[in-house]
Parts: sequence; structure tokens; C-alpha cells
Amino acid sequence: MGAKEDGVKFLQENLKKDGIEVTASGLQYEVIEEGTGKSPVATDRVEVNYEGTFIDGSVFDSSYARGQSIEFPLNGVIAGWTEGVQLMKEGATYKFYIPYNLAYGEGGMGPIPGHSTLIFKVELIKVK
Repeated sequence: MGAKEDGVKFLQENLKKDGIEVTASGLQYEVIEEGTGKSPVATDRVEVNYEGTFIDGSVFDSSYARGQSIEFPLNGVIAGWTEGVQLMKEGATYKFYIPYNLAYGEGGMGPIPGHSTLIFKVELIKVK
């Protein structure tokens, strides 16, 4: 099977697990820790820590590994992030399971092949 089929199968199986929620777009998420602060809107800048993995568990990017959080405009990243982080409040940690069409699509980007379903653990530190 290719990345697209592997991702679809992974997401179908993931939905059977306890605590997995899914939005209308197909974004799946799991609340690891709820926050108590402000929730961002798409036009806000946010500060986060995160770790991105492929469905096989291998890490392709991590602010934790760099030892430094990152700040960016929420509407300037992949659709799965823009949608998902708006569900969070400051202080929360969620895990997002992002279908390829809400990630880097058919073409991929950098080390991420096309049709890749991605998993991100995201800690929302601050809404700017």
C-alpha cells in the first residue's frame, strides 16, 4: 500500500480508540491535558511546543528536541493545525491526527512525502 492508503487505514483504526474525537473536516484529536487560558482564532499568533511524527512513530520535527518553542500566525500553517489549535486553550496539550489533505497534500514538503498522514503533539503555551 502507498502512503495515502496507509494513512486512511491508520485513521480508521485510530477512531476506534477511546478518547479520539473527529471534526467535520476529518481532523482527529485527543485531549492529553486541558488548558484554562484563552483560545486562539485563526488570525492570532500562537506560541507552541510540538512534536511531529509519521504514523510509524518516527519523528520528523520537534520543538522539544530543539529546546525552544515556536511562534507563528495560526492561519499561516497547515489546515489541520489552523483548525485544531483553535479547539485548544492556553496550557492545553492535544494530539492531532491529520489526514494528508489537511497536512501537506499530494505533493508533500521537505522530508514529508506526499499523501502523508501526520501526528502532532501540540502544547499551546500562549495566544499573542
